[in-house]
Amino acid sequence: MQLMMKGNEAIAEAALRAGCRYYFGYPITPQTEIMEYLARRLPEIGGVFLQAESEVAAVNMVYGAAGAGARAMTSSSGPGISLKQEGISFLACAELPCLIVNVMRGGPGLGTIQASQGDYFQATRGGGHGDYRLPVLAPASVQEMADLAFLSFDLAERYRTPVLLLTDGVMGQMMEPVRLPAEKTGGSPKPWATDGCLGRPRRIVKTLSLDPRELESHNRCLQAKYGELTAHETRFESYRLEDAEVMIAAFGICARVARTAVDNLRERGLPVGLFRPITLWPFPTASLQAAAAGVRRVLTVELNAGQMLEDVRLALPGREIGFYGRMGGVVISASEIEAEVQRIHESSEAA
Repeated sequence: MQLMMKGNEAIAEAALRAGCRYYFGYPITPQTEIMEYLARRLPEIGGVFLQAESEVAAVNMVYGAAGAGARAMTSSSGPGISLKQEGISFLACAELPCLIVNVMRGGPGLGTIQASQGDYFQATRGGGHGDYRLPVLAPASVQEMADLAFLSFDLAERYRTPVLLLTDGVMGQMMEPVRLPAEKTGGSPKPWATDGCLGRPRRIVKTLSLDPRELESHNRCLQAKYGELTAHETRFESYRLEDAEVMIAAFGICARVARTAVDNLRERGLPVGLFRPITLWPFPTASLQAAAAGVRRVLTVELNAGQMLEDVRLALPGREIGFYGRMGGVVISASEIEAEVQRIHESSEAA
């Protein structure tokens, strides 16, 4: 059965169906509907909802619940995610699985409540201190917001890591039909969880290592895990790239707009296609390289000053990569993308 749901609500309900029973957060636009939904639903199913006194407190409450083996999550936007960065670094070091949702808004600073993609660097580079990374999933529809929120908990437990779902204010607020995943039953064993030690040796969850060799060894283990994620957990979508001469690379809301632009340009006879990373980290480098092998020009489209652009350039060294972006909460239109593709296609033909 399909339901009409807001993107934020779809994330919340999918998290519950994935077994999440603990939510800790603090209100901020444009993600507050996640909180509102869970404030109503969690008590109905025996879960715990707590509006913390701050974003800092909320992420550390997630640390406590995750350390005890519970499926837990938090959500925020822009400034709130910035405040959570120390706690996220702690979660990554302690290898505690959880879901963190960032419904992006414009920045820097307090910025605006309108949609942006300016948090790409923060999300994909590990925004806190230390050598850590987070799996970052970027949905492009309400259905994917539900599906990827559900998937995030399994990924988090499989790799013992926080997972970041990166979306934006447009998709968080818009409504679309969604088919929700079935309720997850049971859970995997957690031999690391601090869930009581009667009849067994005690377990300790920590991030402090005063012996530098011990900390280096732990860091090497983390890097090995990130290598496994890179090898096995990249996701992407390609659209009309089979005979494309120009490839647009975009994620999230920009990819939706770009898909419309591709269809419009195809009607005018321009061979254009779309490459959409779904995992922003690990970035689908090999898949992008394969997709770009037969195209003449590549255009990256983002709601920022050019952040995913760096990963596209790293994946395609020596290639000229075009960029078109808007900032401050201005959402790119299909006609803008079409005009930019037309321009670079004509310049390519002239060359």
